[in-house]
Amino acid sequence: MTTADAIVLAGGRASRMGGVDKPAIIIGGRSMLDAALAAVAPCARTVVVGPHRHELDARIVQVREVPPGSGPVAAVGAGLRALGPTAAPLVVVLAADLPFLSQTTVAELIRRGIESGADAVFAADESGRPQYLIGVWRRTALTEALTRLDSLINQPMKALIPADTVTVAMPGIADCDTEEQVRRARMAWDATAVGAPRPAPAAAVSTTPLPLDEARDILRTNISRLTEYRTELASVRGATLAAPLTAVAALPRFDVSAMDGYAVAGDGPWRLRRDIGFAGGRRPVGLLPGEAVRIATGAHVPDGTTRVLRDEYARIENDEILYQHEDSPLRDDIRRRGEDRAPGDLVAPEGTPVTAGLISAAASVEVTEAMVRGPVRARIIMTGDEIRSTGPLQTGQTRDSIGPILPDVLSWYGIRAIDRVHLRDTPRGFDEVLGAADDCDLLVIVGATGGGAADQLRGAIARAEARILVHRLKLRPGGSTVVAELSSGTTVLGLPGNPFAAVAVLMALSPAVVEGRTGGHPLRPLIGPLRNASAVSGPVTRIVPARLAPYGGWLGDPQIRTTHLGGLVDRDGLVVVPAEATDNDLVEFLPLQV
Repeated sequence: MTTADAIVLAGGRASRMGGVDKPAIIIGGRSMLDAALAAVAPCARTVVVGPHRHELDARIVQVREVPPGSGPVAAVGAGLRALGPTAAPLVVVLAADLPFLSQTTVAELIRRGIESGADAVFAADESGRPQYLIGVWRRTALTEALTRLDSLINQPMKALIPADTVTVAMPGIADCDTEEQVRRARMAWDATAVGAPRPAPAAAVSTTPLPLDEARDILRTNISRLTEYRTELASVRGATLAAPLTAVAALPRFDVSAMDGYAVAGDGPWRLRRDIGFAGGRRPVGLLPGEAVRIATGAHVPDGTTRVLRDEYARIENDEILYQHEDSPLRDDIRRRGEDRAPGDLVAPEGTPVTAGLISAAASVEVTEAMVRGPVRARIIMTGDEIRSTGPLQTGQTRDSIGPILPDVLSWYGIRAIDRVHLRDTPRGFDEVLGAADDCDLLVIVGATGGGAADQLRGAIARAEARILVHRLKLRPGGSTVVAELSSGTTVLGLPGNPFAAVAVLMALSPAVVEGRTGGHPLRPLIGPLRNASAVSGPVTRIVPARLAPYGGWLGDPQIRTTHLGGLVDRDGLVVVPAEATDNDLVEFLPLQV
């Protein structure tokens, strides 16, 4: 269907079903999103608006309304922008909660749209009520309807509907907004589609502890990507480019002096003019052969300039004749237009972190916005009745010595802590935390990852039917770490309650979490010799504090008290020590940043 493109709305939360990912609900052996995609498969291009779904075909464009969850009109607007100015004359707009939708339904709506010439054609349900999220629009009419609105955020679909519309009674367009409707749809499917395919049972999750490098690889490749969006680069330090960034303007934008000195024309000596070229000032008028003009670094050189003679090579006689010292080299000292960057040149590839250097490099070629993912937004959950942040300690309590510093540690890796809360030891406390986690990208939970009486996190993860990525780590300390992904796409990073173990694992895994969620390139590890490795290594991989050795490499601490962070005082970072390492073996260094 080259005459039609498709926008499939697959975002939002099913509030009447407890906030589940509605498009992912399986009916008749396939998700409702798969049903919508199958119905629009003949369309020229398809855009899915909603949380990024790594399982979708790469030919499907995925975008997210901004801000996420801002309603169907904002989602339609995001989808239409993704299609761009070359969108087909007709645009199919569908919600991803229609399990019985078919290509026949979509084809009939398109046919009626072409024949009627109406601005929009909508399906009508059995009661005759039009379904505005099952329709075909003329692209020009949809564009005009969106443009008329002052804001697209939290607008009802009725705000878009034009006067010139047609409704068509269609069978099989029942949607699923409640658990009861899902149940009825499954019963109807079973009654009419005997032998329909059933989803394969979920694979069993390995409980074998994973080596650190294997766990990192899983997080980089198997974690769900964040939705890409366009924004000001200066506001999203810590995000990652979701598309290559190219220069808009040349750098330099025009020929400029590379030094303080004199712009000269032809061979010397030269007659020195009285005007001066300043950076940011008016460009001096053109030079004639044998003329020179005083010029500052960064100033636009005048027409006719053959080179810039720097101050240290210049000699002036009688206040008007300029000579070059006989023993000085012949240099150009002009930065030519576009010699650093020409329009269209690559500034940074997709997957590059948004850093101060990138923001500056982009600004120098007139780029201030880009498509990005992230930065990752984290909520910190401190657990345990015995933990107290402020006020005097009561009997049996201990001070929260790591909660206050975790936002800083996360910031080292570009992760933004949006809040920090304390969770008491209750049977269902984690269920509430996990259920309300769709407003953040990462949950950093400290404690309750072991198997003790108060360690409730793993049970809550199982009840949430989260996808386990890392069950445990083959690492000391930090073996009880668990990493999972909720149906909302939020990553759960469960850290041990032991302060040193929590910080060590957070430093070891945070880069991989960010790379997985944002699509960033893996960071280059800092590798060097551990001078006293034989005194530090054990039967499994260890993470210990270390300081720089005076002759290069590092010296690790053979003994460390893990119940507090005192061992990090006067240390330069941590080292990841392989099992049974020997002196001067190469190890990974995790720097402590300030």
